[in-house]
Amino acid sequence: MTGRAKRKSKSIQDSRSYKELKKPCLDGPAAASLAKVDSDLREEIVQLYKLQMPEDLYHFWEFCKELYPDNPRDALMKTLGLRLVGPFDILAGAHKSSQNPQPNYHLHWRYFYDPPEFQTILQGNVENQHHMGYYRDTPDALPSFVGENEAKKGCTITQMGDNIFAAVQLYLLRKRKERGRTTGGEDLGSLEAKLKSRVEDLGFSLEQKTKVMKQRDKKVVTKTFHGAGIVVPIDKNDVGYRELPETDAGLKRICKAIAEARNDEERMKAFGPLQEIITFVQFANDECDYGMGYELGIDLFCYGSHYFYKVVRQQLPMAYSLLKRHLFGEILEAHLSSRSHDNLDQLSAQ
Repeated sequence: MTGRAKRKSKSIQDSRSYKELKKPCLDGPAAASLAKVDSDLREEIVQLYKLQMPEDLYHFWEFCKELYPDNPRDALMKTLGLRLVGPFDILAGAHKSSQNPQPNYHLHWRYFYDPPEFQTILQGNVENQHHMGYYRDTPDALPSFVGENEAKKGCTITQMGDNIFAAVQLYLLRKRKERGRTTGGEDLGSLEAKLKSRVEDLGFSLEQKTKVMKQRDKKVVTKTFHGAGIVVPIDKNDVGYRELPETDAGLKRICKAIAEARNDEERMKAFGPLQEIITFVQFANDECDYGMGYELGIDLFCYGSHYFYKVVRQQLPMAYSLLKRHLFGEILEAHLSSRSHDNLDQLSAQ
């Protein structure tokens, strides 16, 4: 069976219009439960981020307001070392007193390796730049899962459930295992009991890999360097994605040869194999296999070297445009223009 035949079983991605997503959306037992968050605040977040937030974000905000009414964003700091950021800053009204006159919300808590599909909602260990965020397959859809990354260690995104309660619960269990019998066990136990009680009331899942996430896995055409995978529409004729003519390991060797070349002459020579791959991508785009250029662009972005920014700017916005994911292209351009391990809080003085 050929690679294309194997991919034929992959479903066409279910896409929803932006208008449909303007309404709060929930699945399962929690469908009738909407958090008591003002509609104007919800709308403001959509206007600033151009993204619709899932209902678990608002429920978690209400949960943290009960834990620490004076400062909900720091409700998890003492127990878990986690701070609520990103859209939570808007819910807290922090944007109204911003020290930055022109914050760019595409870059607000956007870490070095965060692809456009990723949006930070929790800040963890500052030294490792640990953070968690929503991962979306398309900008007009609700998140597919909550992911976790440590930007100082690399680009890997680990799946942490399909809602923020699950992600925090999994992180809590990990912290409890790490600490063993050290101090703080009672605080962790108390937080876990409160979290589980709230989840039981709301009907969210605490599983790291839910049924819906497993269904998404079947649509993933390739894991990419970050491991979270990409999803593209595959039609009934199996058109939409074709594999790169290099394995991940092979592409990483090509990237390393370019990034670590001793001089410009050596680097130009090392670019040869990559240029061949780009030619294959051009053929793929002509034949509507847009996922190939998407994969290459994401992989080069994840490698992180500035030597690939020009190619990334050529390949990834094109893929997003062809896939009608234009907002991701806007986020990418903003990020590459100001890609840094520092100045992540757009609401502070820059």
